[in-house]
Amino acid sequence: MNFELIREYSDVSRETFERLEVFSEVLTKWNPKINLVSRKSLEDLWTRHILDSVQVFEIAPNAKTWLDIGSGGGLPGVIVAILAAEKSPETKVTLMESDQRKCAFLRNAARECGVQVTVKSQRIEEAEPESAGIMSARALADLDVLLAYSERHLNSGGTAVFPKGANWKKEVDNARNRWRFDCEEITSLTEPEAVILKIKGVERV
Repeated sequence: MNFELIREYSDVSRETFERLEVFSEVLTKWNPKINLVSRKSLEDLWTRHILDSVQVFEIAPNAKTWLDIGSGGGLPGVIVAILAAEKSPETKVTLMESDQRKCAFLRNAARECGVQVTVKSQRIEEAEPESAGIMSARALADLDVLLAYSERHLNSGGTAVFPKGANWKKEVDNARNRWRFDCEEITSLTEPEAVILKIKGVERV
């Protein structure tokens, strides 16, 4: 059932799906210890979290470097690494997370899933600029804050991909008070009122 769900939105191999299954098991095992996702949303892990992360990967352009910030529960960071292993093996995935326990989870999850990631245990605003081709963040901060992180860590032609909930229009309007940016809004597959913002050309006003 879950295989068909994922295949409806991403043409993944059985091996990639098995890695996604391993990730779901590792997340479920670790979650009671460090609260990676809410207990209620864990009941709908595949649709609410995994598929939501798959669509982030699918709309992003190809890039040599992908930075996921505030990686926490590995969503979308570890999912990106799993899909990239099959579809974009040249892409190097970096996960940035300041919480040491969550970093331990991310390293364990990547190892169990058999994928390569670099986990950096640093604060986003203090870390050396990454010059990433793609940057993602899920449920981390308002768009205004995310654009400041984008300015620091994206390369000049880079793309940011940010899933946002029903209030996304207000966030975009508020952010335009301080930032200039090109923004494409892509309707979420998992929540009709939500979008993924695909952003380029971030500059301060």
